[in-house]
Amino acid sequence: MKKYKYTGVTIGNLHQIVAVRSFGIVTKGDVGGYIVSHKNLSHAGNAWVTGNAWVTGNAQVSGDAQVYGDAWVYGNAQVSGDAWVYGNAWVYGNAQVYGDAQVSGDARVTGEVINLIAACQYNVTAYSNYVQIGCKLHTFDEWTKIFALGTYKELCTNEAEYNQCRLAFELCKARLGGM
Repeated sequence: MKKYKYTGVTIGNLHQIVAVRSFGIVTKGDVGGYIVSHKNLSHAGNAWVTGNAWVTGNAQVSGDAQVYGDAWVYGNAQVSGDAWVYGNAWVYGNAQVYGDAQVSGDARVTGEVINLIAACQYNVTAYSNYVQIGCKLHTFDEWTKIFALGTYKELCTNEAEYNQCRLAFELCKARLGGM
């Protein structure tokens, strides 16, 4: 059963959407954001695009994901699960944002994304020039400087945790071509 239709308002090849039934936090009649085609936003689940957000190209929003504000999801990007993309954030290329992830502000997520969970007790995700370990997000250069200090106190609660995180960072560097 379809959950939205086009309003008739367009920007270029983008179509504004409106909810035709209530689901999740969306009420029937809520005006949404802009998509190119029904391939961009799943009719299943509670996924929604609203505000001035755009989903274009082959990008897909599914599950219970939310894209709003002035966010832009394009290329072959996928936003799924309970993920939120909002503010002025861009998710593009072959990027995948999923689970409980939140991308906001002026963030740009692109390129190859690597999720490493087994190497460290924290979730570790690498974006083209950034690595996130737990809740800490730094560029490759910043992580290199942190690990060059050689002490866990700047990053972790103990030395074993520090060694796991350092290994995860080294795996990210190796996978992305030694950045």
